Amino acid sequence: MTDHADKLDAPVPGLDTSVKDKRTQGVTRVARSRRHRQAMITFSVATIAYVAFKLPPYLSFDSRNSPIPPEHALHFALLSGHAFSGSIALLTAVLQLWPWLRRKYPAAHRISGRIYIFAGALPSAVLAVTMYPVTPGAGRVAVLVAATLWSTTSILGWRAARQKRFAEHRRWMVYSFAIMWGYGVWVFVIANVLFAIGLDLSTAMETARWVSWTGNLLIAHWWLERTAGRTIIGVARRSPKLKVTTRVGAAPR
Repeated sequence: MTDHADKLDAPVPGLDTSVKDKRTQGVTRVARSRRHRQAMITFSVATIAYVAFKLPPYLSFDSRNSPIPPEHALHFALLSGHAFSGSIALLTAVLQLWPWLRRKYPAAHRISGRIYIFAGALPSAVLAVTMYPVTPGAGRVAVLVAATLWSTTSILGWRAARQKRFAEHRRWMVYSFAIMWGYGVWVFVIANVLFAIGLDLSTAMETARWVSWTGNLLIAHWWLERTAGRTIIGVARRSPKLKVTTRVGAAPR
């Protein structure tokens, strides 16, 4: 009986098993594409909803509507500019992370990337640093560090793209997006959760302003290292190491 089962499981001579392998790979690719599409839809809806909720009070040009009470008129103007440029960064980040757009319309990817950096990340980070003297005490150093690193990673990502070092460009931009989402979005979620479970407002804000973007940055780094060596839309996720070979007896050049 066992011999008969072994014969049934044995490969049939002349049968091309690569057809089955290709079919399995195709099904896996379709499933992965479907998951990516669902994730992008969720991410896009969440981003638009957040911007639609946070931005309107600053567009009213009335400091009484500001979620953060301003110290003076100039402070409200800086807050409004920070919120507006930050919203540009959030929305263009969706375009930057959209694989279909990056693959089909690389020019649109490049344009949205420049808008993200020069109309979003840089002005928003600079305004955050400018407001440091009037930033509420709890976690104000975390805001300063996050804004500095956000602008730095964005510039390094843009510089790597200009030099055609696309694997490094992708890594720096993932860091930039992670800091932005942690510093701009998760900080409010974490602060509200901590305040709801009984922490005082000062402790909740101090913790949230550090944990939000540092935690996001660590997760982004872990993901980049975990997926290193794979490719996405033809771009290597890690720059290949150079292999130097020397022939025995050959004189160095």
